[in-house]
Amino acid sequence: MPDRSEVTAVEIARLAGVGRAAVSNWRRRHPDFPRPVGGTDSSPAFALAEVESWLRSQGKIAELPLLERVWRLVETLRDPAGHPAAPLVRAGAVLLLHHREPDRWAALADQPDTRLATALPRALADTARTVFGPDVATATGTATGTGGDGSDGAAGLGRPALFGSTELDLARLLARLAAEAGPAAAYEQLLTRYAEANTRQLSPTPPEAAELLAAVAGVPATVLDPATGLGALLLALPSTTDRYGQDTDPVTAALARLRLALHAPAGDPAPLPVDLRPGDALRADAYTGHTFDAVLCQPPYNERDWGHDELQFDRRWPGGLVPPRGESELAWVLHCLAHTRPGGLTALLLPPTVAARRAGRRVRAELLRSGALRAVVALPAGAAPPYGVPLHLWVLRAPRPGDDFRQVLMLDAAATSPGSAELAEGGRDKVRWPELRRTVLDAWHAFDLAAREGLPLPEDRPGRYRTVAAIDLLDDETDLSPARHVPPAAPPGGAAGLSHLGGRLTELLAGLADPGTLLPGPAADPVPRAGGGAGPVVTLGELVRSGLLEVHSSGAGAPTRPAGTDPAGTPVLTDQDLVSGAAPGAVLDRAAAGGTPLTRPGDVLVPALGGGVARVVGPGGPPAGAALGRQLHLLRPDPAALDPDFLAGHLRSTAAARRAASHASTTTRLDIRRVELPRLPIAEQRRLGAAFARLAAFDATLQRAAALGHALAQAVTDALAAGTAEPPSAP
Repeated sequence: MPDRSEVTAVEIARLAGVGRAAVSNWRRRHPDFPRPVGGTDSSPAFALAEVESWLRSQGKIAELPLLERVWRLVETLRDPAGHPAAPLVRAGAVLLLHHREPDRWAALADQPDTRLATALPRALADTARTVFGPDVATATGTATGTGGDGSDGAAGLGRPALFGSTELDLARLLARLAAEAGPAAAYEQLLTRYAEANTRQLSPTPPEAAELLAAVAGVPATVLDPATGLGALLLALPSTTDRYGQDTDPVTAALARLRLALHAPAGDPAPLPVDLRPGDALRADAYTGHTFDAVLCQPPYNERDWGHDELQFDRRWPGGLVPPRGESELAWVLHCLAHTRPGGLTALLLPPTVAARRAGRRVRAELLRSGALRAVVALPAGAAPPYGVPLHLWVLRAPRPGDDFRQVLMLDAAATSPGSAELAEGGRDKVRWPELRRTVLDAWHAFDLAAREGLPLPEDRPGRYRTVAAIDLLDDETDLSPARHVPPAAPPGGAAGLSHLGGRLTELLAGLADPGTLLPGPAADPVPRAGGGAGPVVTLGELVRSGLLEVHSSGAGAPTRPAGTDPAGTPVLTDQDLVSGAAPGAVLDRAAAGGTPLTRPGDVLVPALGGGVARVVGPGGPPAGAALGRQLHLLRPDPAALDPDFLAGHLRSTAAARRAASHASTTTRLDIRRVELPRLPIAEQRRLGAAFARLAAFDATLQRAAALGHALAQAVTDALAAGTAEPPSAP
């Protein structure tokens, strides 16, 4: 196998535990930094050995992290002529042995390499046959390591009958990684690295979105995902569920199979109820004639060559209604519905354009007339990839004979309404999953229960959801976008709510300090100031060297998860949170909890990009006990020698921004150690710091008043437009 000994700037940053900007700075400032050996001008590649040597000589790294060492061996085993993920199948098989038969690995671990090279492949094959069954293992090449024609299994899925030294080194490192994190978590880390490196080929459904679809489906006995990918949707279901899937890429299907097996409890009886098959689900349906209790799917989007011409007479199209060539997503909808048993449920994540494109109106109309379509849910941007698009969740039930229910739930979970802005902020880290999940599931379960039991339908809730008769949606457009059909919410509390908003605005404005008290008076004796005045100054870098100040820079920031996934987790502040004054929208990943600095009262936080923002941790400022997200500096002064408010005030000054900014690229960054402060006694610092603090409070109150004023103006506008309020009498 060739030695993949080149790394990009992103990989160098990962090796050193810094952001990519730090690597760019090293290249500019250190003439001995290794020269590129390949790649392009915009994405150069460097020799890994030279980079490691340089990093060690500079004290940037002492030893590669365990995960990096594992990933290097995975990269080394990659065959340029084969599938890039084939070594991950091998790694997954080793981790599966640790998961299901740890005692067998313990017995093998002490064997010399000459014996382990043949014994380990046999052990992996035995485990695969036990877990997946002989038929599945043999069909995919998982058990024997070769396909029926002597090739390397199904597209390289198999393992060699003899392991070389690199494979054995990988197996031993995987044993250490599994001991630290557990076999399933270790495999998740490897799959995450693979997905990050192949974003164009893979867009895994995040676990929160997968769990939402699984909760909508209820507790089905059998489930199919015809576009399995890495198996996120099937993984959200209990391991006792019979799970079926299909993926165009046989290697990806093998990764998903191993992933599901690693997450199943080691004590679950084998073979596991998992059947994943390779092939194009639209062109070469592996489950023709089979139906399931539920079908969950996030299909590929915007496919032009999905098989329109060769599938003209396919039995999956109701009444011979072939989806248009440009409507591949509707082809997937009909495919999923064809594999759903009568009364069973289908749930798909689809782009919002599928609900409104004119070319698909006939198919949408057929779904309405048949009673199959039951709900369209608009989700906030960031719920699933592509993260910048607010996807829709379509829920369908396969029609049963005699079922004449023809109502559709239109649910706008992304709607902006007073008190629910958390559902509309967008951004992967901004989605409030507990609220979103409760909103969707409460509305769906109430609607679905009424539909199945013949009960009265739940009352409409303006701004959130509405039940619409199918016949009312059948027009020239058949637009199923929830925003078109859900009326806007009334202002909270009607006139009383508007009055409350007005009162809050009045309180804020009344609480503003008199601007005259904030204006400086003439100084009898000019006080030295940094950046232009007479008198001695000191840089923050000098304060750091003297031990009077600590500086922590976050770079890319600690790994995070959405805040809703762990309400008790450590909040993570980002540069955007700091600038906007918003509460943290993410929490610290538990795996990164150790060694991460947390904010304390008196710390000063500054965005790496500057912008005249610097806030002191404490009442009215950023919270204590938060971890640093991306692009932040944390400054921790010795309060006996350096006043935090004095420091923050100077960091907000124009002089600091101009003199300490780096303009080496199109993005201006603040070189925090170059910021200058005047040398002043601590008493004078505190006097100035108090003035800086009053100015900061004045500015923050103005911003809150502006935001509240905008909200009040919008609420009154909406009330007048809806006819729920009368304009005030003319003066």
